[in-house]
Amino acid sequence: MKKVFIQGLGFVGSAMAAATSIARDRDENLLYDVTGIDLDNKIGKERVNAINQGKFPFSTTDKTLEESMSKASSNGNLRATTNQNLYKEADIIIVDIPLDIDYLDEKPVLEFKKFKSAIKTIGKQISAKTLIIIETTVPPGTCEKIVIPTLENELNKRDMSIDDIFLAHSYERVMPGEDYLASIINNWRVFSGFNDESANRCEEFLETIININDFPLTRLSSPTESETAKVMENTYRAMNIAFIDEWTKFGEKIGIDIFSVTKAIRMRPTHSNIRYPGLGVGGYCLTKDPTFAPAAAEQLFNVDLSFPLSQMAVMINNNMPLHTVDRLSSIIDGTLEGKNILVCGVSYRQDVGDTRYSPSEILVKTLIKKGATVTSHDPYINFWVEMDQELSREIPSGSNYDVIIMAVSHNAYKKLNIATWAKGSTVIDANMVLSKNQIEEARESGIRVESIGRADGL
Repeated sequence: MKKVFIQGLGFVGSAMAAATSIARDRDENLLYDVTGIDLDNKIGKERVNAINQGKFPFSTTDKTLEESMSKASSNGNLRATTNQNLYKEADIIIVDIPLDIDYLDEKPVLEFKKFKSAIKTIGKQISAKTLIIIETTVPPGTCEKIVIPTLENELNKRDMSIDDIFLAHSYERVMPGEDYLASIINNWRVFSGFNDESANRCEEFLETIININDFPLTRLSSPTESETAKVMENTYRAMNIAFIDEWTKFGEKIGIDIFSVTKAIRMRPTHSNIRYPGLGVGGYCLTKDPTFAPAAAEQLFNVDLSFPLSQMAVMINNNMPLHTVDRLSSIIDGTLEGKNILVCGVSYRQDVGDTRYSPSEILVKTLIKKGATVTSHDPYINFWVEMDQELSREIPSGSNYDVIIMAVSHNAYKKLNIATWAKGSTVIDANMVLSKNQIEEARESGIRVESIGRADGL
């Protein structure tokens, strides 16, 4: 079996390790011996230990992913370690190291330090003919202007050249949730290599992982094109979400239901992906990726370009949770000072245990700043890292609160009998969590329920 090393065992790397470890040939023989590598710190060790016990290291509702991880561990072709000195054994290395962005006077600045350090570690050890696949979402130009020079510098010290190895870029479209593993295997892939042979080898590998019969691969002419594709598609999604913000406010003010309007528009195939109103945008990708292109234009390509729509989308999306606070203030017709509020859901999307850049963080911080006492709950989160806060897995009694904000559309909340659970509270559905039946039954029992994107009483 070929040896595959996954550098970085976060939400993408861990899932990619599972997907790679279950790949088989036509005779049902396992294809790869997979090793996941993470940092020798508390978080890295926790992930490594979980994988070595046959467990997926993050909370997930995808039973297929959990089963695949367990089977791969039992088969003996999946393991994890914090040992950074094993890359010389690899046939294929998949890089899943996060690349962050900082802000200097509100201007996005690319932060390559950790990413370059990870690439250096590979360059110091990699053997000839090894294929490196950059799977991390990176700014356009990263492979050409950061990865290749960094590798060349380390390889030259070892009397090797960049032509002795193979380098490709193929970005992930991982979507945590009930189809977590399927979002890797049953999904379209874009890729490119820094030369033809690199692209060919990347294609050969991807064909063993991806269901290419139903989801054919797309080959682009350069890594920069592949990098741009990922950043551009995420920016498009972020702008699509930002677009609905002003229509949400419009519908609430003039007394209509923007959900019904949006549903009617979605019937037209060309507009089927228009978004619904909600609390806001979260997660590691859509909150930062729209800033990658303007930062790359200046820092990597030395060109002066403005991206007004992309930048405006980021600003609008960052401010979306504030609309829920404003709406709450108008509903209770007064100050939030002293109000006892329950926020249901702190992860960035439904049925996922990931709080990075969650809009609930902005929501909770704003409520606290306005003098409210806030209790947060999420069925997938024991400890909210960004807020340094322990959370109970048990859903609190809603009747103990003045206001309940349904922030994330977790299945656990969809099953609640709001009419009895929230007795005596005011409920705001900020993210299309509650069904029409739940809302109607709650209102019949005397509970006030309002929704973001709908006028009062709709």
